[in-house]
Amino acid sequence: MNHLLASSSLSPNYFIGPLFLVVIAIIEWWMLFVKAGKPGWASIVPIYNVYTLIKISGHSGWWLIFMLIPIVNIIAGIIIWIDVAKKFGKGVGFGIGLIFLNFIFAGILAFGSSTYEKAA
Repeated sequence: MNHLLASSSLSPNYFIGPLFLVVIAIIEWWMLFVKAGKPGWASIVPIYNVYTLIKISGHSGWWLIFMLIPIVNIIAGIIIWIDVAKKFGKGVGFGIGLIFLNFIFAGILAFGSSTYEKAA
């Protein structure tokens, strides 16, 4: 019994990797929001960050309701990320990259040379 307790204790190193990834993701999203002309702090506020991302994609804020409906939220999320990619001058393939490898592609948008194109 004692060996089970000893093996279940976690070292601080167990948390460093995930914490590092969370910090990088926050920085990426913050810079992405700023690049799109939105406040960076909006990227860390739950629900409001989704609303702001919807606005960045060029859709009405009412799309937030779609994000609350199961199954519909998956389709809406795909459309939103593809439209975010388009707003930064990227194609559908890049949008798919944002869906499946957000950590990498959001960093490319945030720190790359692409610029945000506001709606005309």
